[in-house]
Amino acid sequence: MRVLVLGAFGLQGRAALYALSSSADVSEIICADCNLDHYEKIRRIAVRDILRPVRLDASDFEQLTGLYRQADVVIDLLPRTFADIICRAAVKTGKSVINANYTHETAKYDQQAKEAGIAIMGECGLDPGIDLIFYRRALDSFDEVHVINSYCGGFPEKAACDNPLNYKISWTWEGVLSSSMRDARVISNGRERVIPAADQHRPDNISALEFPGLGTLESIPNGDVVYFTDLLGITNKVREAGRYALRWPGWSAFWHPLKQLGFLEKEPVSGLKCAVTPYEFMDKFLAPRLQYGENEKDLVAMFNVFEGLCGGKKKRLTASMLIERDLETGLMAMSKGVGYPAAIAARMIADGRIGDKGVLTPALHVPWEPFFTELGAQGIEFTIKEEWV
Repeated sequence: MRVLVLGAFGLQGRAALYALSSSADVSEIICADCNLDHYEKIRRIAVRDILRPVRLDASDFEQLTGLYRQADVVIDLLPRTFADIICRAAVKTGKSVINANYTHETAKYDQQAKEAGIAIMGECGLDPGIDLIFYRRALDSFDEVHVINSYCGGFPEKAACDNPLNYKISWTWEGVLSSSMRDARVISNGRERVIPAADQHRPDNISALEFPGLGTLESIPNGDVVYFTDLLGITNKVREAGRYALRWPGWSAFWHPLKQLGFLEKEPVSGLKCAVTPYEFMDKFLAPRLQYGENEKDLVAMFNVFEGLCGGKKKRLTASMLIERDLETGLMAMSKGVGYPAAIAARMIADGRIGDKGVLTPALHVPWEPFFTELGAQGIEFTIKEEWV
């Protein structure tokens, strides 16, 4: 099969290229990116020499559709601002596309995708992505689920924690800031509750999580769990649920007062010679100061907790996953967590193992058993513990 990767030479794209080049059923990878400067360096980490670089202008619809027609399936790892043109090109050419964006952002293309006979698979990265597929795996082991808490975060190994935040950038800094400015929706005592973004880092909303092999991490409410429990049809049975970001302790103590003082506001600061918002300043000023060194590792930690009934008995299932940066290839842990799932799902769509059409989500449409087998072959596995309570 031939796979087109858009944004191929970005951090996540490189991981997708590595995973695809290790798959015997992939004959060619069309690597489309606006910047080809690092191609030779990236080509050396490919398992097989099947990469074909193409300089991409993602706003050029004709170029996009021309590239789509050369491939069997498309992986989109471009910024989400290109989501519409990516989906329109997919419908136009009849080519399925996979990305890590939330499906509610592309849901409007569902009927068009069905009529075109294609899949538009969103949420196929790390979080959302791997976690959602594990939701499905866990739910299949319960008769009824009452608790579903999901924790995930990327941060430096202890040896690389050399700044006051104990944090460095493994995806985009603007994306980190943006996630700090969204409300969280959780379920507590069987009722939905919204935690406003302004209160996200408030001390009474923060809890500690003991992660195997790492120790104490800070858990921060972040994301809309009800969107996913609705999707899975279990909201009316769940007593407790949430999605939480993980950081080293101290993250929230830094951000809570800054947010109170308006350092993430998007209105220009008056009295300056140019129009600059606090949000833009925090993005441009801090990003260069939070970069990883070539020999520093990032980590991705994921921890999922499920409780419910199985055969009339109460059961608890926990699953932990830890990914580390590969210093030999340079692939970041976060990149592997996003790029590998996208590569696996793309191949599943291309070879027919995923046959559904329309706007799809991994929570419902990715077969979890072969997915986790292939993810394990790439070195990413869960440690699972089940107990009766």
